[in-house]
Amino acid sequence: MPRLPLLTLLGALATGCGASHSHVALEDRALTDAPPPRTPPPAPRRSVAAEEPPLSPHDARAFLARYSTPAACETAARRLQATSRDDAWLALKVCAEAPGFTQLGAVLGSAWAEDLRVRPDAANLIARVVAQRGGSVDGELRLLHARKVPIFSLASAVAQPDTYRGRYVLLRAQVADQRSEGERPTLWLVEQGLQSVASRREVGVAYHSDTVTEASGDLGGRTALTGEGRVGGSIFTRESNTQSASERTYDNLSEETGREALGRLAAPDPFLETRRDYVILARFDGLRVTSGMTTDDEDEGPKIPVLTIVSYHLPQSLAVY
Repeated sequence: MPRLPLLTLLGALATGCGASHSHVALEDRALTDAPPPRTPPPAPRRSVAAEEPPLSPHDARAFLARYSTPAACETAARRLQATSRDDAWLALKVCAEAPGFTQLGAVLGSAWAEDLRVRPDAANLIARVVAQRGGSVDGELRLLHARKVPIFSLASAVAQPDTYRGRYVLLRAQVADQRSEGERPTLWLVEQGLQSVASRREVGVAYHSDTVTEASGDLGGRTALTGEGRVGGSIFTRESNTQSASERTYDNLSEETGREALGRLAAPDPFLETRRDYVILARFDGLRVTSGMTTDDEDEGPKIPVLTIVSYHLPQSLAVY
């Protein structure tokens, strides 16, 4: 083979290899210059209570221990509706039995609307929550009526006895007296309204200071009547200063509304104490002429409403609005 063609062939091969090497290097550079892929952030960890299904409400103590706040308890009860509305309602009653459950807005929400309409113990649950919110019955009844919950005031029942006969009434009242009529004890109830009274209360540290100033001196001179003489004396002044900070507070005080009622019990109850406020759920049975004030016409004379007491609850000392 001639020498020149061989050199030409070798040169062509060298040129081809060099071009191929350069092409691979460009591809490698493009890959290595690209930013490395970002590691996706870890998914937020969900709480154990949110991941696990709610416990069975049949073990009330364990169910309450699982959820630290009343709001979390109500949420867990609502989640049970997906599997059993009966268990969900039982769970809500367990939540309401715990001190501090004041979630009336959640109970009146759309999730529980059907239960409030058909459950026979729904009115009792609402009465308990109203008591735990402080027992401001007038204000809470406005919330109930906005959601069409059929629980009414004693004033409405007295004004229209035929309309409200057999319906639930909710009132805050004191037991003035308890007597027995046959086998059923009867309570003399005095309705109470809740009034908010403002006052001021000292907070922090109070500072008190006293300042005493004494000045003395004398004066000499001569007069036509007394001749020469001197007059002396002293003056004392005292200042007292007190500094303190105060805040405005509101106390809820019960006050008689002027309405009274007779409340019938199924059996004597030693826990119903006189002169103590209760939130009472009852059925309105109508009006009765007051004993000892009857006339020949039974429709004349003072009348008093008659109630069948369904349940009663001690109100908390401070109302929640």
